[in-house]
Amino acid sequence: MTPTRTPTAAGVALAARKVAEILPATPLLPLEVEGRTIWCKAECLQPVGAFKIRGAWHRLTDLTETERGAGVVGVSSGNHAQGVAWAARRLGITAVIVMPIDAPSVKLANTRALGAEVVLYDRPGGEDRDEVAERECARRGATLVHAYADPWIIEGQGSTGTEIAAQMEALAGGGPDLVVAPCGGGGLTAGLALACPDARIVPVEPEGWDDVCRSLAAGRIERVAADAPPTACDALQTPVTRPINFAILQARCAFGLVVTPAEVRAAQRLAFAKLRLVVEPGGAAALAAVLAGKVELGTRTAIVLSGGNTDAEAFAKVLSSTD
Repeated sequence: MTPTRTPTAAGVALAARKVAEILPATPLLPLEVEGRTIWCKAECLQPVGAFKIRGAWHRLTDLTETERGAGVVGVSSGNHAQGVAWAARRLGITAVIVMPIDAPSVKLANTRALGAEVVLYDRPGGEDRDEVAERECARRGATLVHAYADPWIIEGQGSTGTEIAAQMEALAGGGPDLVVAPCGGGGLTAGLALACPDARIVPVEPEGWDDVCRSLAAGRIERVAADAPPTACDALQTPVTRPINFAILQARCAFGLVVTPAEVRAAQRLAFAKLRLVVEPGGAAALAAVLAGKVELGTRTAIVLSGGNTDAEAFAKVLSSTD
């Protein structure tokens, strides 16, 4: 039960079976882009509004009875928080979530509504969330459920790719040859790489928070700059990937892409207009890259709409903007 074990394709397959026992597959929706069909995986329609429920369920269901009794600590701006809280409530496990004080109010409210205790940290002030989480784990004897640097989390998120592959076989005549996905710390993209070994995997990050892109280009892990700008893509606002993620990404991802705030807003508007979906900024990053022509489409291209947890007021402003 060591969290330093290597995530595997077999682990992804197990996670996919476990997730399928409790949740229906999210829709895979066709979308015409420049005369070609791409396939959009609507993870924004999960019970917690994001794919994070997958890794949380896989992780928490593999805890020992002793670990379950001591509870878990998660670190998240909101989507992983809700995934852990949802799984913990269903399994009768105490959950504490370390969240930034500037997290979207809807994510804070939803996490608390799921029964988790929220411990706030000062992200704008430079407080280190991992240090806060480590203190909480030590104080409570709890297990850390990291948002991306955890083998169970990576495997659980990879179940997204397992579903994509099966759905595309039925709908498109074959599995994906290209999967474009939003990327924060790299849990989802690493899981997709394990689940879809024959597809190109392209991670997409917001401007200023492109540590994975720069790490892939440099061949070594690089942190986000100390003066990284504010971003609406809070779900992708992670300071640095970890070796467990980067080892997979470096082997499978030739490059990463960066999208601008305007490109993200355009993707949100299109998803709402064409797919009738509410997608949060971070969840729209992959679609933004495709719409901006930043990646050459494959014969069978899948993109992940990873989350839909956005404040109503913020989303209304996006819809009414024209940039």
